[in-house]
Amino acid sequence: MLSLLCKYFKNSYNDMNTIKDSGNILINNQLISKRCFPTQPHLKNISISRVEKEDIDVVLPYVIEFRKQLFPMLDAHKLPKDLLAFSAVYLEAEAGAFLQAKDQHGKLIGVVGMLAYDYRFPHLDIDRRKTVEVARLFVDPSYRRSGLGTALFKGLVAVAKEKSIERLYLHTHPFLTGAYEFWGKQGFQLKDFCNESNFPTIHMELFVDRIA
Repeated sequence: MLSLLCKYFKNSYNDMNTIKDSGNILINNQLISKRCFPTQPHLKNISISRVEKEDIDVVLPYVIEFRKQLFPMLDAHKLPKDLLAFSAVYLEAEAGAFLQAKDQHGKLIGVVGMLAYDYRFPHLDIDRRKTVEVARLFVDPSYRRSGLGTALFKGLVAVAKEKSIERLYLHTHPFLTGAYEFWGKQGFQLKDFCNESNFPTIHMELFVDRIA
C-alpha cells in the first residue's frame, strides 16, 4: 500500500520546484544544551536560539501572520490549539521546543517548533515510541534556498536528541511548493498521502536514531 502511495505521489509532484536548501549543519554535541546553535559560514550573521517567554510577543504574531499568508483559505481569527496555548505547548511541555532565527540586526527571519504528538490520526498507526510533531517551519522569502530552513531543522534535531525523542512526525500539503522535497532531503519518509478535513495531506516520519 505504502509503495503504491509513494509511486502515486512521485508522479503527482514531478513538476514541482525543488528547494535547493543544501545546508549541512554540524551540531557539536557539547553545545546542544545551550541556548544558541551554530550556523553555516554563509549564515554567520544569523543566530538561531531557543524561544523564551520574553520572546513570545514578537514570535507569536510572526507565526500567526505567516500562517495567514500560507493558508489564506483558513479563518485567520480561529487559531489552532498550539498557538492559543503557545507557551504551554512549546516552552513548558517536556517534549516542546521552539527555535527562532534572527539576522545581524535582530530581525526575526525564521522559526520552527516541535510539540508532543497527539495521536489525532489513528489511521497512521504510529506506535508509542516518544514522538514529537515538527511544526511551524517558516522562513522569510528573502532567506529561502539559503540553507536557513535546514539550519533551523538541524537545531531542532539537536534539541530532540537532548530530550531523548525517538521519532519526528510532520504533515504537509501539495500546495506548499517544495515542502515535500525539502523534508525528503532532511531524511523524512512518506508514511501516508490522503485527505484530512478536505485537504490533501502528506504524512511523513523520521526516526531520530537514523539521523547522522
